[in-house]
Amino acid sequence: MEKAFDIQEYMTKGVERVVADAIKATVKNPRESAFMLGFAASSAAASKKRRKAEDNGEHIPPFLIASITSKCNLHCAGCYSRCNHATVDAEPVKQLTDEEWFGIFDEADEMGISFILLAGGEPMLRRGVIEAAAKKRNILFPIFTNGTFMDERYFDLFDKCRNLIPIMSIEGKKDITDARRGEGIYDRLIGNMDELIRRGLIFGTSVTVTTKNIREVTSDEFLGELSQRGCKAVIFVEFVPVTEDSSDLAPGEADREYMKEEIARLRAEKPEMVYISFPGDEKGSGGCVAAGRGFFHINSHGGAEPCPFSPYSDVNIRNTSLREAVRSPLFLALQNEDILKDDHEGGCVLYEKREMVEQLMRRHEASDPSQPLQTSHQPVASDTSSSSSGVSLTEVYSFPAAG
Repeated sequence: MEKAFDIQEYMTKGVERVVADAIKATVKNPRESAFMLGFAASSAAASKKRRKAEDNGEHIPPFLIASITSKCNLHCAGCYSRCNHATVDAEPVKQLTDEEWFGIFDEADEMGISFILLAGGEPMLRRGVIEAAAKKRNILFPIFTNGTFMDERYFDLFDKCRNLIPIMSIEGKKDITDARRGEGIYDRLIGNMDELIRRGLIFGTSVTVTTKNIREVTSDEFLGELSQRGCKAVIFVEFVPVTEDSSDLAPGEADREYMKEEIARLRAEKPEMVYISFPGDEKGSGGCVAAGRGFFHINSHGGAEPCPFSPYSDVNIRNTSLREAVRSPLFLALQNEDILKDDHEGGCVLYEKREMVEQLMRRHEASDPSQPLQTSHQPVASDTSSSSSGVSLTEVYSFPAAG
């Protein structure tokens, strides 16, 4: 009889591989290597907590994504966060306070969550939240930033608190990065990298992978330049189309197979960096790992959502515990109805099957009108895939890919 798929075992092995790769990548940096060895022990203890909970019928994911602000200073072409109104230009209102976020981090530590990815908007606008994260040394906090708010105080904080890892967004080389993110952004990123490596601090990069840049961003030339500048992690995020006219940019089955093979090659040949693909090989994980299977998302106003690409919520963290949020009716329904395991195109099953998610919401509201599900940031139908300069996403990724 075939052994049933064990999501906790699968996620634990994934965490162990990431930590082991990080230790290899930092072996030449004594302070960073010492921190990673200590974190490995914390991560192993967290895994035991999650396994004990699993054995008692409670599933705890090892990852959490926390969008700590809805504010951002850039207007990147094709930004999904702006498309679903999670990021806006207006001043944020009724967002979670620094203290509320610290409470979330505290409970996550107690539950055995090992990684909390800080996102936005632009997360480095919330210095108080990042300083609160710094106090939770058992948790690693990758900070997904556009890199424009790094200053002396942040460099000092990263030096003192090695559990904070800046992950800077880059699209490839200068032309394509500036076309999507704004003129001069690439040079600012390079300046940040140079300063971080001068101080002996590790950092990573986040790359949006499309059908147009997939060869360039996985090339030895591009990755070699990052490595020479001190980059220790590259997170490849598959592009999720926010409009119909950009669907051709979403990686297909052949592209994902290519990425899988390339990442395996890179891990074997270039262990000086950590390589992660998101969402990665969903077939190997028994389907999408969102909605609490491997991670879930808390937006800046406290709504617990399956994923940043699926902005629907039936609970707010202000009104419940983090432990209860993991067991939200929406998350359980998505898991039990096998939507997460459904075949789909592109990188995000929940975005592609959003009509099915909305049907679940309506069904829940009809059965229990006292607790209606909420659309946290309803995606808009109009074309929001342009930057402030009017550059379309398709135009951005029209640069020829490197061989």
